[in-house]
Amino acid sequence: MSRAFEMDEIDRAILRILAADASMAIADIAEAVGLTATPCWKRVRRLEQEGVIRGRVALLDQAKLGVPVSVFVSLQAADHSETWLDGFAAVLAGMPEIVDAWRMSGDIDYLLHVVVPDVAAYDAFYRRLIGAVSLRNVTSRFAMERMKQAPLPI
Repeated sequence: MSRAFEMDEIDRAILRILAADASMAIADIAEAVGLTATPCWKRVRRLEQEGVIRGRVALLDQAKLGVPVSVFVSLQAADHSETWLDGFAAVLAGMPEIVDAWRMSGDIDYLLHVVVPDVAAYDAFYRRLIGAVSLRNVTSRFAMERMKQAPLPI
């Protein structure tokens, strides 16, 4: 289990700014949090080295990229062995339509977020998935509208 990293309010303010706009210049971040550029850069660097900041990404528009359909796929595994899990992980890694995958507790074992152009593309994805790995149950839920997307509460 990873440990919580000790941060002060300035670190948290820096993280809130970067979560909202990772392209913001260090000088602008520094000004916003009441530091000069060098100490601000050192804090950002420390947050990166500690793994608090895992990377910087751009949020992309699914529709403009031709993959407007989000499907949340609940899976129940037919097997829970290490061999099955290794094979399953390899299948997930080879399917670019899967943008997020979670191992769950409760009545489902895994939850996938899949993005595709349309229902026919999802059907092709589904057929590849069930052909590649043994599953007990697959349930698909098509998203109608994203209601919220937000950075972590810091």
